[in-house]
Amino acid sequence: MKRVLIYNPYWDTMGGGERYSAQAAAVFLGRGWQVDIVWPDDIRPQIKSRFGIDLSGANIVSDYWTAKYDVVFWLSDGTLPASFAKTTLVHFQFPFTGIGGKSPVNFLKSRLYKFVVNSRFTKRFIDAEFGVDSQVLYPPIDTGRFVPGKKTNTLLYVGRFSHLTQLKNPHLLVDIFKKIQAQIPGWQLILAGGSGVGTDSQYLSALKKSIGKLPISLILNPTLSQLQKLYGQAKIFWSATGFGADEKLEPLKVEHFGIAVVEAMSAGCVPVVSDLGGYREIITTGRDGFLCADPIALGKVTLKLVTHPELLIALSKTARQRSKIFDNSCFANTLLSLVG
Repeated sequence: MKRVLIYNPYWDTMGGGERYSAQAAAVFLGRGWQVDIVWPDDIRPQIKSRFGIDLSGANIVSDYWTAKYDVVFWLSDGTLPASFAKTTLVHFQFPFTGIGGKSPVNFLKSRLYKFVVNSRFTKRFIDAEFGVDSQVLYPPIDTGRFVPGKKTNTLLYVGRFSHLTQLKNPHLLVDIFKKIQAQIPGWQLILAGGSGVGTDSQYLSALKKSIGKLPISLILNPTLSQLQKLYGQAKIFWSATGFGADEKLEPLKVEHFGIAVVEAMSAGCVPVVSDLGGYREIITTGRDGFLCADPIALGKVTLKLVTHPELLIALSKTARQRSKIFDNSCFANTLLSLVG
């Protein structure tokens, strides 16, 4: 039996990188491999609850010796492992820069490992930092799990309420909604996301205070079933991630891919998001959503869609079609090809 070790130092955040690692583990389990996940506690119930991925057949380990494994799948925090596995896949979710990627030790390791990144945006920075030619493997999304429901006049944001890396900027969405609310009577804004590790409690309190009596709902740490319902009912997906950052100088602060956007598109939500980072690899403006240069443009595009429902319906259909290229099956096939 082949064996794979899954290493991720961020399991307690349960974000996009953790979904990515969990799906990689599921792919190997589905092929009959022994899967060992490195973590001090049994993280499998949380993975099942948050992502709907069943890893009950995997093992949770604290100690490991990489030489025992056919494959090590290592989600990097900017460092490279000392791995003696037959194949080592070093995965980067973040476009790290200035971390000594070409140091003598890292140069030697980089000749022995395969580098995998979550987008062409991330690839640009990782290749330059480490002097490698990384493989783009887009995050896996179970597009069949997110389907349109009875649509309501809802604008939806899904993302962290933290400042771990990206500038998620949900407060900007509240500001935009305040400015256009009078022109879109009957519409509501729902902000849904994690409030775990890295969440600034003062920021979250200020966000709640700014909402006041507006038709804005704040949903903290939604379950998978809640997210499915929210995506299903929303007509427009909003994101202001990265506004205020220079993506060339601060690539960590913009969205490196955008899993929530694809999930929303799968459910027929039309994305209206910042024209930054990985979003450009998902959306073609005017065909399946809109990329916006600034918050003002985001508000104007939203007004256009609300006042032209026929356009909203057409874009909803093409958004669903577009989402299919990021389906789980594409991820599985490419991942397995990397390990032979």
